[in-house]
Amino acid sequence: MKPADICIAVLVAMIWGLAFIASRIALDELSPELMTALRFTIAAAPCLIVPRPKVSWPVLIAISFTLFLGQFLTQAYGIAGGVPVGLTSVVVQSQALFTIGLAAILFGERPSRMQTIGIAIAAVGLLMICGTVGYDFSVSAFAVLMISPICFAVGNLLLRRAQGVPMFDLSAWLCLVAAIPLLVLTLAEDGVQPTWHALSHMSGVVLLCMLVIGGISTCTAYWLWGRLLRDYPAAQVVPFALLVPFVGSAASSIVFGETFGPLRLAGMLTVVGGIAVMLLSRRAQVLPKVVGA
Repeated sequence: MKPADICIAVLVAMIWGLAFIASRIALDELSPELMTALRFTIAAAPCLIVPRPKVSWPVLIAISFTLFLGQFLTQAYGIAGGVPVGLTSVVVQSQALFTIGLAAILFGERPSRMQTIGIAIAAVGLLMICGTVGYDFSVSAFAVLMISPICFAVGNLLLRRAQGVPMFDLSAWLCLVAAIPLLVLTLAEDGVQPTWHALSHMSGVVLLCMLVIGGISTCTAYWLWGRLLRDYPAAQVVPFALLVPFVGSAASSIVFGETFGPLRLAGMLTVVGGIAVMLLSRRAQVLPKVVGA
């Protein structure tokens, strides 16, 4: 990879890691539904100028409801439920484990020996993390969060149905498709008056966080990542996603004073180690092409 593109890959990973921090701050004032709806409403702004990609509506909806709506709404519920941001960033990246597993089950794509070892390592790490659940956050919050990497994995596989279309256009329209039902859900769950009150009394800090999450983390970073995957083999690009949980965890420790007990820290490192084995194996090209927060 060119040095400039390496810098872009590192920058995208840092943006996605820091987006977990921005999400946590925004959730202090906004409900998970409203925060996620605003995220995609902002990110869908390019739909005003870019055409709908040549993808059928059923495929577009299926990808959007898993890769975007399902993944990020359950992330928001998990964080709002008390799951630490650093831990959330690690759990979300376990999507690589589920992507390879589902590809094997649904498409008969047998993982290589190294990928199988990586899956086993990451699974052990998740079990170690599960052993720490129930102390500083609820089991239900963690269970909801675990839906996020599964949706992520399903969306990754569905994304194969939309190959050959401009990534920027596709990302924008996926955001629009996710934003509409999320806005309806917000009004149904929160009510019209509380929703308006939350929007009209939004602090400058939260507004800035939402602009960063929607405009930079979702819209711009996904486009840059897609461009890298267009120009280079996935095996060269995807490993940079390993930086995301490290950035998220480090930033959470600095901003929120998040600490990790020995078992949880060991579990997080084990998950990341397992993901590294999977991503760096020879068959890394079958791994997900879209990652983030």
